[in-house]
Amino acid sequence: MTTARKISVAALTVGLVAGLAACAPAGSSGGSGGGDDASGTDCNVGISMPTRSLERWINDGEGLKEKLEGDDCTVDLQYADNKTDQQISQIQNQVAGGAKILVVAAIDGQTLGPVLEDAATQDVTVIAYDRLINGTEAVDYYATFDNYKVGQLQGQYIEEQLGLKDGEKGPFTMEPFAGSPDDNNAGFFFAGAWDVLQPYVESGALVVPSGKAPADDDAWKSIGILGWGSDDAQAEMDNRLQSFYTGGEKVDVVLSPNDSLALGIEASLDAAGYQAGTDWPIITGQDADVANVKAILADQQSMTVWKDTRELGTQVQAMVKAIVAGDEVETNDTETYDNGVKVVPAYLLDPVVVTKDDVQETLVDSGFVDASDVGL
Repeated sequence: MTTARKISVAALTVGLVAGLAACAPAGSSGGSGGGDDASGTDCNVGISMPTRSLERWINDGEGLKEKLEGDDCTVDLQYADNKTDQQISQIQNQVAGGAKILVVAAIDGQTLGPVLEDAATQDVTVIAYDRLINGTEAVDYYATFDNYKVGQLQGQYIEEQLGLKDGEKGPFTMEPFAGSPDDNNAGFFFAGAWDVLQPYVESGALVVPSGKAPADDDAWKSIGILGWGSDDAQAEMDNRLQSFYTGGEKVDVVLSPNDSLALGIEASLDAAGYQAGTDWPIITGQDADVANVKAILADQQSMTVWKDTRELGTQVQAMVKAIVAGDEVETNDTETYDNGVKVVPAYLLDPVVVTKDDVQETLVDSGFVDASDVGL
C-alpha cells in the first residue's frame, strides 16, 4: 500500500500511512488486587465489550480480563448486548465503581462522547479497543489491527483466486457485502477490499447482478448489515439469489467482511442448492471463528483473515501497565485515526490470511483453536 488513508466522522479516505514509531504520554465479574505506584494511578480497569453474541468478543473480553488480573488489577468486565444505552450505563457504573482506566469496544462509535467526557473529568484514561470512538477528545489511545489491510487481504485473495491481474479472465459474478454501518472499522474493511476490486467492476471483469456495487469507498453503508447479524446477511443473500439469479446464473464470489456474515451467506447458498466442491463460490471472512474454520475445512468458506486477539490483549495490557506506572504508552501510528476531533494515537497489529492449508499450522498449533473443536 502506498497512498495515505485517514478516517473521520464525515468521510473515509483510503490508502496506507507508513507506521510511525511514536510514544505518547500516559494520560460484573469482579477482580483481584488493585495495584498502584508512585504515579498514583490505580490499576482499576473497566472493560466494556459490545456483545456476547459473537465468539470473538467473548474471547477478547475474558482473555484481557485474565491478563490484567494476573497483573493484580481490579477488573470489571461488562457486555452490552449490542445496546448502546446499556453500554453507556455500564461505563457510568464502572467509573462510579472506581475504574481509572476504561477499555472500550464501542457498539456505536458516535455515541459515547458524553459519557467518556464525564469520565475524563474524573481523570479516567480511555483506550478504544479495536473500534475507534469518534467525535470526542476523551479517547486517549486506540489499539487495533490494520483494518484497511484486513479488507485489502480479502480483495487480493479474490483477485488472485480468479486470476484477474492478467486481464484475460472473466467476467465473474460477485456479490459484495459490508459490515455494520455504525461500526467505524467496517468502512476500513470495505475500503481495503474495494480499492482492489472496484477497478475490475469498472472494467467488466467482475459483474454484480444485484447492482449492489457502491460507487466508491464512501458509499459502503448502502450494503452494510446492521449489527453484523448472520440472519440478516442470510436474508439479504436470499433476496439477491431469488431476485437476480433466476435464469440458471450462479454467483462466483461473495465479498464478506467477517465470519458472522459469511455464516449467513453460506446458509443461504446451501438452501439455494449450491454444493461445496462443485458450484460453491469463493467466500471471504474475518475472525477465524470455530464455526467458520469448520466451514473452511468443509470447502464452504475460502478463507478468513485472522486477527490474533490474544496479541491485541497483550498490547492493551502493556498500555495499561504504562498508564499505571506513569510511563509513556507505546504507539506506532499517530496519523491515521482522526475521530473528527483529534487524531488518536494508535497501535496497529498485522492480520493474517488463513485458508484450508493453514488451519493446522496457524490456528491449531498456535493454540488459538482446539483441533477437536474443528474436527481435526
